[in-house]
Amino acid sequence: MSTVRAKKHLGQHFLNDKNAAEKIVNALTPSVGFDTVLEVGPGMGVLSDFLLQNTAYQTWLIDVDEESINFLADKYPQLENRLIHGDFLTLDFATLFGPRIAVIGNFPYNISSQILFKILDERDRVVQMTGMFQKEVAERCVAKPGNKEYGILSVFLQTYYDVQYLFTVKAGAFNPPPKVLSGVIKMTRNTRESLDCNEKLFWRVVKAGFNQRRKTLRNALSAVLPKERMSDNPLYELRAERLSVENFMELTREVEPAL
Repeated sequence: MSTVRAKKHLGQHFLNDKNAAEKIVNALTPSVGFDTVLEVGPGMGVLSDFLLQNTAYQTWLIDVDEESINFLADKYPQLENRLIHGDFLTLDFATLFGPRIAVIGNFPYNISSQILFKILDERDRVVQMTGMFQKEVAERCVAKPGNKEYGILSVFLQTYYDVQYLFTVKAGAFNPPPKVLSGVIKMTRNTRESLDCNEKLFWRVVKAGFNQRRKTLRNALSAVLPKERMSDNPLYELRAERLSVENFMELTREVEPAL
């Protein structure tokens, strides 16, 4: 069987460390209630080999790279229509999958944030994700208030998921080796079915706060609510990076009736 050439424009770095691959797959916990796993960017199938050994779930693969798809179709003829040649970012989950699914992958580093926001868009369906990102991105996902890595992505992911940093993978585990370290994270959907505030406004408040993260929220949120309508809540005197998810929900509840 031939091999697949890693393509720079697709951000491909194929994992060739089988121990790391097995650990990523074993981090999935079907006991949280999914029966389908979608692997994003399988490349030559180092994760897929382990996924397909597990009968607790049905494995699907999606890759935008036609060369990878042809290679995987030869390697795993049993997949048939569960091997998708397409773009994860535009995938219609509702037509393909049931109500509870897990996502896994050695994700292309050049579209990491878009992948995570796609998972957020599908948060009512994606109950778990385990995957590898550039270490900086992985650290941003788990960052806590007061940490310089803490930002929009940290808040939104931690609003809907319990996020854990699992382990670091060195550049030598890949072909070709990236110029950065990689980090594996696991996200499990929390019990928060709806927010204790206006959800659309919550997203606006968080984005506005971090879009001017060097300013206090009294200044940063003036694009959402004029300053003269803001209360004397001390949270307004802080920068966005100091606020927890609950703090942002509290501010959203305050802002809504004043709009």
